[in-house]
Amino acid sequence: MLTKADDFPIHQLPEPIAFSGTDRNFYDRYFFNGYTKTGDVFFAAALGVYPHVNIMDASFCIVHKGMQYNIHASRHLNMERMDTHVGPIAIEVVEPLKVLRITVGDNDQGIKADATFRARALPLKEPRFTRRNGPRALMDLTRMTQNGTWEGWVEIKGERIEVKRDQYVGTRDRSWGVRPLGAPDAQPMVPPMEFQFYWLWAPLNFDDCITLFHVNEDEHGEAWNSSAVICGLGEQEPEEMWKSHAELKFVPGSRHASAASLFYEHRKGGITRIDLTPKWNFSMMGLGYSHPEFGHGMHKGPLVVGGESFKLADQTYLPPHLHIQAFVTAKMTSPDGSTREGSGILEQLIAGPHAPSGFTGALDPAKG
Repeated sequence: MLTKADDFPIHQLPEPIAFSGTDRNFYDRYFFNGYTKTGDVFFAAALGVYPHVNIMDASFCIVHKGMQYNIHASRHLNMERMDTHVGPIAIEVVEPLKVLRITVGDNDQGIKADATFRARALPLKEPRFTRRNGPRALMDLTRMTQNGTWEGWVEIKGERIEVKRDQYVGTRDRSWGVRPLGAPDAQPMVPPMEFQFYWLWAPLNFDDCITLFHVNEDEHGEAWNSSAVICGLGEQEPEEMWKSHAELKFVPGSRHASAASLFYEHRKGGITRIDLTPKWNFSMMGLGYSHPEFGHGMHKGPLVVGGESFKLADQTYLPPHLHIQAFVTAKMTSPDGSTREGSGILEQLIAGPHAPSGFTGALDPAKG
């Protein structure tokens, strides 16, 4: 089947763009967040394309005055991957790798937006994520991450908030490849494997640079994917670290961090340390992660729009709120002793055993 995308010189296979290899779990996804440097206003958006189940879905969230508000939309893809709107939510690539726009039109959830992202720095390609469940590919994906500024407005329940470039920063990412989506496998692997996932991701914004850290670790604390980068603004090339690691303290009775320190070992010597102080947690279920009704790639019908809201203080660490992005303030100490102040997020998804953290079961919490 030919689609509009086939008129662009972007093919990777001798197939129409509507076909993405043979794995039904192939996906192509946008993610965005934006926030004031003090974290009093935060918003996030995502849009996912799932070609082999013929579904596109999207979400938009606002955190304001101690509340999180979410809108979700899902529709049949109809094979047209270039048509990046789902009900009231739309994403426009204004200038590739530099400028993108998110709009949220009229809907029953009381959430509206028109916000434009402009890059502060070059996009960063993270190492390829490949993880197997026995012989099957559980994850096999590529992701790029980019920090930027925001301009426009967001609105919740009739209250419009102006978003100004000198006040709002944030991060976007693009990922594509294979990861679980939609309905669970009708015939899972045997014998069943205990689910284990330890994931930290920390894109941060400082006045004169951006930083990025991530790590996936197994149950023994061994990293199977990790990276750390410091990058100047504009067209400056990123500096990739030789080694990096994170040290976390957990809120007693949970699996969410109360404090974190990131250690960047430079290839030319010296260590940069970044201390993170979490202020509050954004629940990633607002973007479909572990959402009981609007999970990624779930079949909802030709077009369905829904949403929910809740107090931040009412969240627990248990699903569907296990997966979070904590808004953090950051203090960077360079090898020469100089310091910078910044802000960003520390994304956390920690399930199953993790020996360095003292976790032995699926969701046992940190001890006091």
